[in-house]
Amino acid sequence: MSRTSPHTHHEGGRVSRRGLLKTAGGLTAALALGTTATATTATATTAGAAPATFAHPGMLHNAGDINRAKVRVAAGDDPWLSGWNRLTANSHAQSTWTNRATATIIRGGTGENYPQLYNDIAAAYQNALRWKVGGTEANAQCAAAILNAWSHTLTTVTGNADRFLAAGIYGWQFANACELMRDYPAFDLAAAQEMMVRVFHPLNNQFLTGHNDACITNYWANWDLCNMASIMAIGILTDNAAKYDQAVGYFKSGAGNGSLQHAVPFLYADVGGYDLGQWQESGRDQGHTMMGMGQMGALCEMAWNQGDDLYSYDGRRFMKAAQYVAKYNLNMDVPFTTYTWGTGQTCSQQSQTVISSDSRGQVRPVWAMLHYHYGRRLLLDDKYIAQMCSSVAPEGGGGDYGTTSGGFDQLGFGTLMYAK
Repeated sequence: MSRTSPHTHHEGGRVSRRGLLKTAGGLTAALALGTTATATTATATTAGAAPATFAHPGMLHNAGDINRAKVRVAAGDDPWLSGWNRLTANSHAQSTWTNRATATIIRGGTGENYPQLYNDIAAAYQNALRWKVGGTEANAQCAAAILNAWSHTLTTVTGNADRFLAAGIYGWQFANACELMRDYPAFDLAAAQEMMVRVFHPLNNQFLTGHNDACITNYWANWDLCNMASIMAIGILTDNAAKYDQAVGYFKSGAGNGSLQHAVPFLYADVGGYDLGQWQESGRDQGHTMMGMGQMGALCEMAWNQGDDLYSYDGRRFMKAAQYVAKYNLNMDVPFTTYTWGTGQTCSQQSQTVISSDSRGQVRPVWAMLHYHYGRRLLLDDKYIAQMCSSVAPEGGGGDYGTTSGGFDQLGFGTLMYAK
């Protein structure tokens, strides 16, 4: 592993990201048992330098995550066991799942059929987790069959503007299921890689570079974020440094609302002892705001597993936003600054003067990833994130939060895979 950046090292001199990755093999047992390990700090090089070798598995879960879950579940330890039981009870996690692969997926407009894609992705991911953690061959066969069917069948993702949401969300999720299965002999990795590059990446790239010919601020942060995450995931899946770096670069300085400073436009220092950051969609509704925690969280976790600490970028700006969102959704007050933006193709101005209470307190499985990073990996005081994580544990996944797309915007099962 050789990817480093000026943001590789954690403040406070705890554990360097680079050193941790370089010694990952030796840390596997320690990670599995939840013990602390110290790694040697490595020298940072120029940001954006591509890794000589990508880490695999290296998206939402690395080898240490998988081994820790395996060891803890086998030992019957909570909260891992509770997370495992949530997984095995999900109808999508059964090895009898039958895929519904089709050539054309439509999201938005006439003929919508995209639920069959997000249901199948959830099933592939959950079966892959059951194989990785539980070692059951039948689940591996099922996951491989789902991914192979879609890789050989899907040719088009289309619809109205919502096609970009489908290409983004289902792009990074499909790639993550593939990443878990990449070393399984019956999985056709080459076909999956080719399909992702041919079907998903062009739409991801088209959105980030053109924004559907709309005003740059027209689309909410999540639209950028899911497409950034898809490009990053495809880059990792295909060992393509240019794609990976495109996503990292956009996170740091992109023109749209998914870049960090645009997604978190206002900061508040020392509000009741904690720094907070207003999320770009906070004046819209809380369901989409929490979706943003999941989309940006996925991006940061994938980058972390490749050696880039986006979680801490710009003074841990994302953590401040997650604290803000968690605090408000725990029914506590937060400050709000009027948010003004341009819409449509003419950038017609709109403003939100108050935070939205719509969907306040909605449950989404996005908090374990954030709490176990900030509160356990970095040992920071993440009071509100921690409270939110605890309130929704153990986290489930697609199929546990309703049948509509919002319940499938995140892959979930963070209690099982991230608890430390």
